[in-house]
Amino acid sequence: MSDVSWLSRSALLVGNEGIEKLQGKHVLVVGLGGVGSFAAEFICRSGVGEMTVVDGDVVDPSNRNRQLPALATNHGVSKADIMQERLLAINPELKLHVVKEFLTPQKCRELMEGKFDYVMDCIDSITPKVTLLSKALEKDMPIVSSMGAGGKLDPTKLRVTLLPDTYQCVFAQYVRKRLKKLTNYEKVKAVFSTEEVMKESLIMTDGSNFKRSAYGTISYLPAAFGGVCASVVIRDLLGYPIEMAKRPERINLKAIAKKKKQQ
Repeated sequence: MSDVSWLSRSALLVGNEGIEKLQGKHVLVVGLGGVGSFAAEFICRSGVGEMTVVDGDVVDPSNRNRQLPALATNHGVSKADIMQERLLAINPELKLHVVKEFLTPQKCRELMEGKFDYVMDCIDSITPKVTLLSKALEKDMPIVSSMGAGGKLDPTKLRVTLLPDTYQCVFAQYVRKRLKKLTNYEKVKAVFSTEEVMKESLIMTDGSNFKRSAYGTISYLPAAFGGVCASVVIRDLLGYPIEMAKRPERINLKAIAKKKKQQ
């Protein structure tokens, strides 16, 4: 029998039945960077009984400003390995599956053969992100997806809404454009920020792992995204309501006018 005494403070909030429900759930977390590493830990600390975490990257010195696994002592070490040790140290009874690979289309197809109660997308590159979301939608799995956390400073601007209703986020716009042909893409819950991106913080990269550019980041902002993503998963699994941000009317009117012009 599982020892859930360490979750006593959580039980005060969600009840013993809530803890029991979470113990029986399996959550997939893809991407263990600035957003996903914190999101994965929050899911683990909530008492979810089974997790699958996916990341093929290793710690780079530039990760240390924002990523949970990154220390001065572990450069070049697998992020998935570090998080595996950390998550099992939090909950030794956690049923944990670790995939130390980048999410290629083939790997995504293989991964989606599994059964998950919730999919958490914390990928920061468009192509693998769209691949994951597409496959998860095909399987009709509940999804929360993190949008752009780079180039921003204000955590109070974070919002949750359905993917088609995101706004003021260029990254979300790219994702919407790639997914809008799917009839059920409006089922994706998205965590995004209404803060205007600081374009001057953009740098170009070597293009590896589908990533051609990146914005500057600050320590707390990706973690805040991870916290909101985790909260969506936990609240949905427990049946608590989630308030969805509404698109400003001015943006809706502009979109309608643009659509009419194209017809």
